[in-house]
Amino acid sequence: MRGHNFRELNVWKQAVVFVTEIYILTRTFPQEEIYGLTSQIRRAAISIPSNIAEGSGRSSKDFTRFLDMSLSSAYEVETQLMIAQNLAYISTDDFQRMIEILKSIENQLHGLSKYLNK
Repeated sequence: MRGHNFRELNVWKQAVVFVTEIYILTRTFPQEEIYGLTSQIRRAAISIPSNIAEGSGRSSKDFTRFLDMSLSSAYEVETQLMIAQNLAYISTDDFQRMIEILKSIENQLHGLSKYLNK
């Protein structure tokens, strides 16, 4: 799998779209959150596709480690979205939509890790 083109991976494509959605969604967060939750959720979201891309040029073992980091970032974003919903920064509908996308990304990350560890 070494040198696999990350641009061809559906999970990477979906994660990039997810990050774009996160940026759009967090534009409406209160100004006082710019260095708090807004910044944190954006950084965690960006690290999902970034780790996929970085790991794709490595050995299967290393790639799996980077996929694990992407998965950890997805869990972090999930937690942050819950907090944002609790604070009424996002609607229940937006929360559910984003969680569905995240679950799909998480499942694909699990599947790709399993494939690499055969």
